[in-house]
Amino acid sequence: MTPAQYIPLLIFIVIVFVFGFGMLGVSHLVGPRKRTKQKFEPYECGKDQGEEPRKRFGIKFYLIATLFILFDIETVFLLPWAVSFKSASESMGLFVAFEMLVFMAILVVGYVYIWKKGAFNWD
Repeated sequence: MTPAQYIPLLIFIVIVFVFGFGMLGVSHLVGPRKRTKQKFEPYECGKDQGEEPRKRFGIKFYLIATLFILFDIETVFLLPWAVSFKSASESMGLFVAFEMLVFMAILVVGYVYIWKKGAFNWD
């Protein structure tokens, strides 16, 4: 490859840096400048700054986090199935589709079960 073939890449890199630093500069010039004590304190994930840092989380927090991870991981299995469905449907046909319907039914039954148990109520 000749050096002349790298010119479009070099132009792209220059545009990216100009745009990135330009946006930072514009936000610095135009943005609000109210300096308060609270702005410079560390932000802790939606927690109020005045609370005790060693405060315990309720069990509902962990329950919702566990349920999110559980359903998130289970639904991740949908993508590889969808990608391989075309080639699998040629040989196995309805079995592959029925298998995914069973998987989705199990997910829905689990979701309805935890909903009826009140896992999503923050009371």
